[in-house]
Amino acid sequence: MKYRKLGQDLEVSAIGLGCMGMSFGYGKVCDKEEMITLIHSAVEEGVTFFDTAEVYGPYTNEELIGEALKSHRAKVIIATKFGFDIERGNLGSLNSAPKHIKQAVEGSLKRLKTDYIDLLYQHRVDPNVPIEDVAETVKELIKEGKVKYFGLSEASAGTIRKAHSVHPLAAVQSEYSMWWRTRENDVFPVLEELGIGLVPYSPLGKGFLTGSFDKNTKFEDGDFRNVVPRFTPESLEANQRFIEFINEIAKVKNSTSAQIALAWILAQKNWIVPIPGTTKLHRMKENIKAVDIEFTSDELNEINLEISKIQIFGARYPEHLDKLTNL
Repeated sequence: MKYRKLGQDLEVSAIGLGCMGMSFGYGKVCDKEEMITLIHSAVEEGVTFFDTAEVYGPYTNEELIGEALKSHRAKVIIATKFGFDIERGNLGSLNSAPKHIKQAVEGSLKRLKTDYIDLLYQHRVDPNVPIEDVAETVKELIKEGKVKYFGLSEASAGTIRKAHSVHPLAAVQSEYSMWWRTRENDVFPVLEELGIGLVPYSPLGKGFLTGSFDKNTKFEDGDFRNVVPRFTPESLEANQRFIEFINEIAKVKNSTSAQIALAWILAQKNWIVPIPGTTKLHRMKENIKAVDIEFTSDELNEINLEISKIQIFGARYPEHLDKLTNL
């Protein structure tokens, strides 16, 4: 494994592990013991960066991570998130009121079986609470020793600046991959200027960039991709050209399409750390080998040029979810 630094000198494995899908979002919940074995294997392979959130489950993913990593606590970095009003039973309802943040952190600490949270993100920006108030609250939690580092998720450049002025951000989490690059234009320059790391979620395009899906793919009941425009049969068929292109690169590099997609992200900036999620041990081991794939400047320029020519079909989220991003 190789290692990288996010903002504030937070060092993590160059590829982390997104744990959401073990408990939430992709249909049936996975066997807990199998997931604990997978997480332990990730630690053995050198992975030190694990991502969860109170809303995943809700709550059950944090409980899984807490149980799996309690014997490895000193050598791992656990990131979790607050910001949804889970008690109302509405995952579209945001709540970053200071009192609610503190309550969320207390709950996360108990479920994670730890005295501190390494990296605490605001999961989505709450337009009803000034970001300065959110940052001040997290700053207090850091002073109390309950949190070490502060992060935002899916925040705009302006929001990042405001939060950072109150307390330095270690990382911003955002969707980013070969087929969703919007943040390069607005957020990347601010992160570079302020010395903040980027943690891309869905770096494999919610599985699409592995080359595993086509127009005949059927997702399980409860799999949120059933409502994502990019995963309709029509979009999956139309977007196969993208997979064909990645497969061409994979053949040249003697690797898999997933490894190419991850290696491409790592090649963009040295302060980017993707967190691919998986529930399969062999996929985890496949993903982390992407750290050994390198591209020359000419190769990257050629890849980026070809990507820009491929039309991508379908929105990344249904409208009601997409409006919660880039606030």
